[in-house]
Amino acid sequence: MRRHAARILSLLTVTATAALSVAAAPPGGPTHHGPPDKAPLAVGYGGAVSSVDPDASAAGIEVLRRGGNAVDAAVATAAALGVTEPYSSGIGGGGYFVYYSPGDRKVHTIDGRETAPRSATDRLFVENGQPLPFDAAVTSGLSVGVPGTSATWDTALDAWGTRSLGEVLKPAERIARDGFTVDATFRSQTEGNLARFKDFPATAALFLPGGRLPAVGSTLKNPDLARTYEELGHKGISAVYDGEIGADIVKTVRKPPVDPAATRVVRPGDLTARDLAAYRAEVQKPTRVAYRGLDVYGIAPSSSGGTTVGEALNILERTGSLSRLSDAQYLHRFLEASRISFADRGRWVGDPAFEKVPTAGLLSQRFADSRACLIKDDAVLTSPLAPGDPAHPATCGAGGTAAPTTYEGENTTHLTVADKWGGVVAYTLTIEQTGGSAITVPGRGFLLNNELTDFSFVPANPAVHDPNLPGPGKRPRSSISPTIVLKNGKVDFALGSPGGATIITTVLQVLTEHVDRGLPLVDAIAAPRASQRNTATTQAEAAFLAGPAAAQLKALGQNLVEGAEIGAATGIQRLPDGRWLAAAEPVRRGGGSAMVVRSSRH
Repeated sequence: MRRHAARILSLLTVTATAALSVAAAPPGGPTHHGPPDKAPLAVGYGGAVSSVDPDASAAGIEVLRRGGNAVDAAVATAAALGVTEPYSSGIGGGGYFVYYSPGDRKVHTIDGRETAPRSATDRLFVENGQPLPFDAAVTSGLSVGVPGTSATWDTALDAWGTRSLGEVLKPAERIARDGFTVDATFRSQTEGNLARFKDFPATAALFLPGGRLPAVGSTLKNPDLARTYEELGHKGISAVYDGEIGADIVKTVRKPPVDPAATRVVRPGDLTARDLAAYRAEVQKPTRVAYRGLDVYGIAPSSSGGTTVGEALNILERTGSLSRLSDAQYLHRFLEASRISFADRGRWVGDPAFEKVPTAGLLSQRFADSRACLIKDDAVLTSPLAPGDPAHPATCGAGGTAAPTTYEGENTTHLTVADKWGGVVAYTLTIEQTGGSAITVPGRGFLLNNELTDFSFVPANPAVHDPNLPGPGKRPRSSISPTIVLKNGKVDFALGSPGGATIITTVLQVLTEHVDRGLPLVDAIAAPRASQRNTATTQAEAAFLAGPAAAQLKALGQNLVEGAEIGAATGIQRLPDGRWLAAAEPVRRGGGSAMVVRSSRH
């Protein structure tokens, strides 16, 4: 697998470079100077940024070059992604922020997840005794949670940053005003939302210029968002949570501005100004597990990322060394550890303000040991697998009735940043579905999230307690998994990915490919992926199925089914000589953008 992934990286890097070199604006189409060059690998000094977009990575690098730290640069990068990746992120959404502080050598986290209106009940998505069709819930005001992104930015800057919100928003404000170059991924995502976007005049005016899909190579400007960022920088986040931006959000949610000619039924939401005023981004302790002599830190509930990745790592630690196994044997154990940890996630993880989440128990080695013995090298577990009980671990036993894994949208974006002082941020932000709710706040230039569809509409199994039902002010469970790995108290590497529930398996696979299988970080990110989430089938990329291990996994009983690409990871690594390595996808999602402040020869 090591040689196979290295060959893939080489080929895909050439392909991505060639694609960039031939991209051109259509005849007569509006253009600007074009984005910075896109590369999946950069090595050098002074700090690093890795994201899915070159304009966004360049915004973070700009802040680092001006003396800002990793937190300042992370907010600048995130704000720029709100312009260039508006279908995945923006101030209409939320996310989770993980920061390693070189000052105290500790990892800190912020839960910036969206919250349900205080009027929400566990029947939020139930009508006439039946759960709403998912598509009807997605494209509605009903699915919009209180946005947490701007509160996350403010909280991070106030606690650990060195620059003001207004200052770090300037690069994104400039990109929004001057425009960015439309690439094939952006056009494809727009096309996938064409029917939804057409039904909302403000969305169509912004993303369907002249009523048509934006052409690859053309320039898309967002002057409304530039003005919104300028107002946010001048007035602070009170503009969102107790001001005019917030008033516009509430008005839009409560009476979605639908085209009169549209036939779509768009349900209103019950978001109020009081809901916005009550919102807080929560600073909380990270999750932590020890793995192969490293300390792996992640985000605690309301996200299930830290607990599920952590439990799977604890399980794999007890199955013995993965480095000497064949590719098929390693991947089999990876898939089975994922299956088990997802069974436990579904039963136990929800918003800890409403649910008794046994975080310590889920992350205990004792519990992992009781579950690891389920894994057999010559057999496959049956899903849905019943959960274990962290409070009363039973060797190779289960603590309850099995429940199926609920659906979770698969779009988000992730960025990873490092500064010259050794500070590192892993930050995943989202508006949920590609295009969120499809509802743009008129005059504001950003889409609203549909994050409340991450709640279970009804219990996954009526016989099993579901910790992820809606509730007043409750945060829906997430799979977001920004991860920072320390060695001897200092950052070794950090990573994260978009992808809904596949975020967890992507982070777990990249981490184990790098730590256990010895792949360089950029090769681990490029390697073909599979994702097992306590379901009867295992989602796998075409390249994974084409590999020699796939046939051996199928012979064991792994039910591999081809699906879309899995995740779009980014990461950074501290090299032994003090340089930073930034790594991104060579091809997934159009390829990512890795940059450093001062480049050096690799």
